[in-house]
Amino acid sequence: MKSKINLTITGCLGRMGQQLIKSAKKDKRFKINSLTENKIQRKKISGVSLKLNSLEAFKKSDVIIDFTIPKCTIEVLKIAVRLKKRVIIGTTGFSKREENFIRKVSKKIPILKAGNMSLGINLLMYLTEITSKSLGNNFQSKIFEVHHKFKKDYPSGTAIMLGQGIAKGQNKNLYKITGKKYLNKKNFPYDKKINFNSIRKGKIIGEHEVRFSSGKEIVKLNHEAFDRTLYSEGALTAANWLMKKKPGLYSMRDLMNFVK
Repeated sequence: MKSKINLTITGCLGRMGQQLIKSAKKDKRFKINSLTENKIQRKKISGVSLKLNSLEAFKKSDVIIDFTIPKCTIEVLKIAVRLKKRVIIGTTGFSKREENFIRKVSKKIPILKAGNMSLGINLLMYLTEITSKSLGNNFQSKIFEVHHKFKKDYPSGTAIMLGQGIAKGQNKNLYKITGKKYLNKKNFPYDKKINFNSIRKGKIIGEHEVRFSSGKEIVKLNHEAFDRTLYSEGALTAANWLMKKKPGLYSMRDLMNFVK
């Protein structure tokens, strides 16, 4: 019988951590080996004691899944690289310096990093890139996204991914063509650069839309998420896929085998 993949889930008390635990318990490919949090917790979840991120917590794991905050993710990677463990990163909001650190570590261990683990969102990013390339400089673009009121960062990691799709389609650097970043605006303009508008309200799981306008016509690409399990199941699919990979920095695009 094929042995199960031993998982560590960091930030296990968070929204995504809890969802990952539920999905992993239902998936026969995985066994939850350890659960971690940033503060000592004298409790167990499904019979597993909560620990701090440490060599001890990670040593028997095959894959670490991290949906936390950048500071925690960097801490996790520093431990993972010492133990040669695979890491799935669903955390967003990294600085340029942190992004460079992730790239450096990926030369030693396999890492799959995605601002969104949904297969549908990653297809949307691919379509965004194709559309951007096809429409060219005659169209201006902007990105709109909605998330629950507890989400702190904006634009979301997914919105930034979509911005990267636009930039790649135009063969440009996203940092150079990023425009204004609005929060909770009813309307926001097109510009020569990519403007973002983020809405934070209610319990909305996630809505994303990319618009391209020539002034004479508008092209819209959009995605709505109704169930948080699509993110946790996507992360588990990624964890299973990463088991066979050599050191490197991978994305859901690699997993889905889109045309390069």
